[in-house]
Amino acid sequence: QVQLVESGGGLVQPGGSLRLSCVASGRIFSIEAMEWYRQGPGKERELVAAISRSGSTNYADSVKGRFTISIENAKNTVYLQMNSLKPEDTAVYYCKSKIFSRSLLGIYWGQGTQVTVSS
Repeated sequence: QVQLVESGGGLVQPGGSLRLSCVASGRIFSIEAMEWYRQGPGKERELVAAISRSGSTNYADSVKGRFTISIENAKNTVYLQMNSLKPEDTAVYYCKSKIFSRSLLGIYWGQGTQVTVSS
């Protein structure tokens, strides 16, 4: 079994910063890709950032230049550094990962962590 656990969410003022973490645990052979999604109040879930095993990254236009995704393979952990936060960034942030486990490639989701940007 593979589990993903997010942490690092909270309440911050506009212009502030937060760093989210997502730790994968279980029978992991390799992590092929990790992604961050978010879902704001009354909105559809959207892709925020993605990173491959090689380190290639992609960002949504709305966060480009403000957010940075990175991975620490030794700890099976992906991070999302969020700077210059805006009220519209308020959402539940979810970690999604493509992971090889027992010779099978699966897709896993975390439970999410709340980020609230408000004065």
